[in-house]
Amino acid sequence: MSDHRYRPEVEILSVTDTGRRRRWTDAQKVRIVEESFGPRGSMGETARRHDIGRTLLVRWRREYRNGELSSGASPLGFMPVTLAPPAVPPLSPAPKPVPASPLVERAEITLLNGRRLSVSAMIDPAVLTRLVQVLDPA
Repeated sequence: MSDHRYRPEVEILSVTDTGRRRRWTDAQKVRIVEESFGPRGSMGETARRHDIGRTLLVRWRREYRNGELSSGASPLGFMPVTLAPPAVPPLSPAPKPVPASPLVERAEITLLNGRRLSVSAMIDPAVLTRLVQVLDPA
């Protein structure tokens, strides 16, 4: 008859070659986190490239956003901006709007939470302000 013995197939994985936990400096963490702010899917690739877990990278990104990771420089943040109304109203009638050409300029904004916002350069500032507030409430 066939041999039906229990044969466990166990593979033992070590944390590192040295057998102990790795220690990352804040500067290394910041470099890895900034590398992960790229096109969609780059966070997982960055974690694999540096042999760290995605959950660890998510934690580092949260610490980076909250300013808990320091690389010697001050953390990034938004600067408050106010738009003032024009000082003098236009004296002549407004020109007719020109149809948008296919080469309309686009602005790409990377928010602190890693999201990218690509908008037309002709976007209404009030709409852009609301978009940024919704996408990055911090």
